[in-house]
Amino acid sequence: MKILCDIIKKQVVPNFINIETAIKTYDRNALVCGSPAWRYVYHTIHSADKWFFNPFVYSEPEWHEDGMDNPDNPCSIELSDEQLLEYLYTVKNKTLQYIDSLTDEMLSENPENCPYTRLELVLRQSRHISMHTGMLNGLTIEKTGKFPIFVGGADTFDRLKNGLFDE
Repeated sequence: MKILCDIIKKQVVPNFINIETAIKTYDRNALVCGSPAWRYVYHTIHSADKWFFNPFVYSEPEWHEDGMDNPDNPCSIELSDEQLLEYLYTVKNKTLQYIDSLTDEMLSENPENCPYTRLELVLRQSRHISMHTGMLNGLTIEKTGKFPIFVGGADTFDRLKNGLFDE
């Protein structure tokens, strides 16, 4: 049975759309606790890449430096917004394929060497993405006075046809 998995997928898709909109509207160099906002974007995408599935069985992306996923840690590389969006699209596709591979029964199971169930991992990442999307949108609102478009479900996706801001 996949009823719950389908419900989860319907909620995960807007999360990825909303973080994409935040990336397309934010000031990447705005400081958040002393770190540029792009580091929080990377942190959010990296966390989704790692924690949606199994953080205890994970391989870092080729460009990743040790500790780069923590915005407080210095790093020697800077990813462009284009690179961040490409990474986001990769993680989105990987996540949706993963959810499609699950059954409702699998949601209550723990992945290999992981103390959390699959459902716990998915819910944690949904919350995490939403929190950082709101933070990034708050920066954008403060700087521009405009509110980035925010979708809640498939019935609101058409809001995007009018641009990236809710005007």
